[in-house]
Amino acid sequence: MNTAGIPWTNVQALRRRDVDAKLVVFERYRLHPQADWDLARPDGLVRRQAVQWRALLKLLPHTDVFHFYFGLTLVPKSLQFPILRALRKKSLFHFLGSDIRGKDPEQLAYGRRAGAQVVGSYDALRWVPDAQVVPPGIDLSAYDAAIPDATKSRPLIVHAPSSRARKGSEHVLAACADLDADLDLVEGVPHEEAKQRYRAADIVVDQLNAGWYGLFAVEAMALGKPVVTYLREEPLRRTEAELGVRVPIVSATKETLRERLRALVDSPEERARIGAASRAYVEQVHDVERVADRLLALYARL
Repeated sequence: MNTAGIPWTNVQALRRRDVDAKLVVFERYRLHPQADWDLARPDGLVRRQAVQWRALLKLLPHTDVFHFYFGLTLVPKSLQFPILRALRKKSLFHFLGSDIRGKDPEQLAYGRRAGAQVVGSYDALRWVPDAQVVPPGIDLSAYDAAIPDATKSRPLIVHAPSSRARKGSEHVLAACADLDADLDLVEGVPHEEAKQRYRAADIVVDQLNAGWYGLFAVEAMALGKPVVTYLREEPLRRTEAELGVRVPIVSATKETLRERLRALVDSPEERARIGAASRAYVEQVHDVERVADRLLALYARL
């Protein structure tokens, strides 16, 4: 699955390092359809398994590392890893968030069958404690910064929920209704169109429930936008200590969201200051070229 476009972005960065990397998907994801090989699986368990086994047999002779995303493997896990070990192939599981969030250790024990496990934040270690942290990367050449105009009086707030319930959108709508600001709710549109709407934002609200920021927030920061989202204190402190950076996100809960937004609405200068800091943070932490370095180092250790 090309979830949030992260696998495809990683593949492109690895290719720029002269790695023969290919993205194989079960089917194309509507919002992020990019892939090198779409298995286009048919209906029915037996027919799907036949397609997946043929793909594995085709890939095995030429593949050194099987980089699995979202807890999915080509064939059943009970067979996938004995086959890879027997043929001395390296493997890792790369978890992206909703594939692990809220699950117990027993449900995620399968991850230890691979040679390594990867998560995208220190917050995600609460579900996979022995994983390695590789922050999600984006291609910064596709994100020219558009720092909010410090002279603009009535700002535009953008919120782009993949799920209104999970993102706490009802509280975002209620908070914005009391502010001297406009709201753009971005839902169900192609990624490129969504990016253009993010680019017009003066303030971006991510989520109020998960406890950490996702790729939407990373894209918004890359565009130079101040981001408001809920951050848990412990992973925030650890991220800043481990990476040697200050996370510029404005943390808010559903109870404090209106207050946090009002402070930004009332201060165009603060919006511009945080926006510039956000772009600098993404350049240091989420540039996919840095992510490629981390992945190549990880592959070498497997």
